[in-house]
Amino acid sequence: MEFEYPCGKDAVEAVLPHRDPFVWVSRVVSCEPGVEVHAQLDVDPALPLFAGHFPDYPVLPGVIIMEALAQAASFCLLVERGAEGALGFLTGIDKAKFRRQVRPGETLDLKARIVKASARLCVAEVEASVEGQVCAQATQKYVLARAQEAPGA
Repeated sequence: MEFEYPCGKDAVEAVLPHRDPFVWVSRVVSCEPGVEVHAQLDVDPALPLFAGHFPDYPVLPGVIIMEALAQAASFCLLVERGAEGALGFLTGIDKAKFRRQVRPGETLDLKARIVKASARLCVAEVEASVEGQVCAQATQKYVLARAQEAPGA
């Protein structure tokens, strides 16, 4: 499947198996399939999670930032392989650092560079930022599988 960039949520959902309320990529700004991706997440102030994290000072949880980065990297991998709809499972997050809070109403830039990609195991260097300020970075590892091949399926 080929896309023109930037592309929106329809293209994201054509590739990723995730659906609301767990799609954490609003658009893909640019993508060199199998190499690197720049995506974005519009952090909606109406997200129910802000009612509890934290009611008086809402902040996007770090685990959601890591998931958004994994979804962006998976988009890059799946488009290159023509494997739309495959499932990507995080198997590791190394050297994770959180440097800036992400607040409701901000746009989170999600960048991933694929550093290793075999038939099933993939590794990406990922970074999330807001207006050029780094929020989080890590090395993420994934295993890709079709639903019927998924661990425990």
